[in-house]
Amino acid sequence: MTYDFTSIIDRHGKDALAVDGLGAIPGMAPDAPKDGFDLIPMWVADMNFPTVPTVQEEIIKRAQHPMFGYFQPTDEYYDAIINWQSKRNGVTGLAPEHIGYENGVLGGVISTLTSFAAPGDAVLLHSPTYNGFTQCIENNGFHIVHSPLHRDADGIWRMDFDDMDRRVKEHGIHVAVFCSPHNPTGRVWERWEIERAMEIYRANDVVVISDEIWSDIILAGHKHIPTQSVSEDARNRTAAFYAPSKTFNLAGLVGSYHIIYSTYLRDRIVAKGSKSHYNEMNVLSMHALIGAYKPEGHEWCDELCATITGNVDYAVDYITSHFDGVTLAKPQGTYMLFLDCAEWCARHGVTIHELIKRGWDVGVAWEDGTLFHWPDAIRVNLALPFSRVREAMARLDRYVFNA
Repeated sequence: MTYDFTSIIDRHGKDALAVDGLGAIPGMAPDAPKDGFDLIPMWVADMNFPTVPTVQEEIIKRAQHPMFGYFQPTDEYYDAIINWQSKRNGVTGLAPEHIGYENGVLGGVISTLTSFAAPGDAVLLHSPTYNGFTQCIENNGFHIVHSPLHRDADGIWRMDFDDMDRRVKEHGIHVAVFCSPHNPTGRVWERWEIERAMEIYRANDVVVISDEIWSDIILAGHKHIPTQSVSEDARNRTAAFYAPSKTFNLAGLVGSYHIIYSTYLRDRIVAKGSKSHYNEMNVLSMHALIGAYKPEGHEWCDELCATITGNVDYAVDYITSHFDGVTLAKPQGTYMLFLDCAEWCARHGVTIHELIKRGWDVGVAWEDGTLFHWPDAIRVNLALPFSRVREAMARLDRYVFNA
């Protein structure tokens, strides 16, 4: 490989929540490990790989100029996004007027929700549900209605279309959040599945918020289908949200963007986002995106996906062959595993939180999956050098599941 996905880099004291935030967020962050165990950060959705060097190069080049006054997004910024979406996702017809800056995907979710629904209204989401959705939607006074995903005979997570339609009708829902690829299950939806979902939303006059922040991290044998691409109605019904932050580990720089083709949707969402005067781009964030979306970024992203695919293959094989009573669906995208530990916990008389703590104690800082509205679950981040993934599996084997 051209880029470095094997070095173990010390992030302590370098503004990294993944390592310095242990024990600092009650109910969310893992506890620090016991003496004798170093930390393997496998919780927050943050990668432990150095980003593509062109990000730093662009930031440094801009930072060498001594003035950082007011600015407007440049043509280069819009061209970078249009080129990236064209090459990665086959998007056509995308123009600068369809693109808008967002401080974060969750901010875009709230701008859209508050444009087309009022506090107290119901919003449809699939469960398991990303806990960031739960926090921001409930904090803004909306009522979440979950349509549970289910695993089919082959273990693949599927939407229940009849259930979606029923819940939308029963609760008078007119805004839905659609996560594609899905976090935390790692499901990459096929075109026919998105078409079916969008037909339900069309028939019930539902505005769709499509979180596609994971769309670049797709594992071997799968392909991301943009929600807006499946029909003309989907194109005009959907506000889609993307970011280089997940792909290139740039969350600390802050910077996402929306793609909204419908003038009707866009006018309202942009107006809502502008009212606080906080939804403004940082100049270094703009240059970070330009650096990330260069040709080197395409190559780096391809190598990242190959690395994650290898980590997933190893971890899934290890878990299924060594941890009897733990089940999971092999993810098709993202770098997360979502473990179902219900059978293991029942067999051993151990609660899910006791099990999670056993992992934390030996330095496997995995994440409480019950935060994602799914019982007896654990979310595991595999965006680490393979040597760290292998060490984590060995510790779980020796000290946690087969102790």
